[in-house]
Amino acid sequence: MAVKIRLARRGRKKRPMYDIVVADARAPRDGRFIEKLGIYNPNTNPAEVTLNLDSAVKWLFNGAQPTDTARTLLRKEGALLRKHLQIGVIKGAITQEVADQRFEAWKQEKATREDAAKQAADNKSASAKQERLEAERKIKEARAEEIAKKNTPAPEEVSAEETNENAGEEAAAEGAAPAEETEA
Repeated sequence: MAVKIRLARRGRKKRPMYDIVVADARAPRDGRFIEKLGIYNPNTNPAEVTLNLDSAVKWLFNGAQPTDTARTLLRKEGALLRKHLQIGVIKGAITQEVADQRFEAWKQEKATREDAAKQAADNKSASAKQERLEAERKIKEARAEEIAKKNTPAPEEVSAEETNENAGEEAAAEGAAPAEETEA
């Protein structure tokens, strides 16, 4: 019986989640499986993978062939590296302690890379947000200036209004002056 490590789809329409399963190669994609190894959720950023590493390595040693996507997930989670190191232990090239140390060092390096990538993504999103706010602030100031220009009269209108007001004041002053003279 040919055994495959592959993904079985579940989840609602356009929001897939996948089970990482060991199944007979002749079984339907979402049908019968032998063992469930983990879950793959591509809907999150970054994609979330939960994997039983020991079972995955056991099935790899037993000859289960992963599909391309499953191979990528197993590589990212370290199952293929662990199998590779275990083969070195079996052949006598390294000891189990050295293999465990190398695997732990790889896990630490992976964690630091993921933290750095997450930090870079957070910084990028924060700077993008700051740029958007600055652009919105400039647009708001430009609109405020336009409104202020519309509300203040044009200089030609102001001078015409001032001349009309000055003419009215002069006429009132001239009209008041003769009245004062007649009274005196």
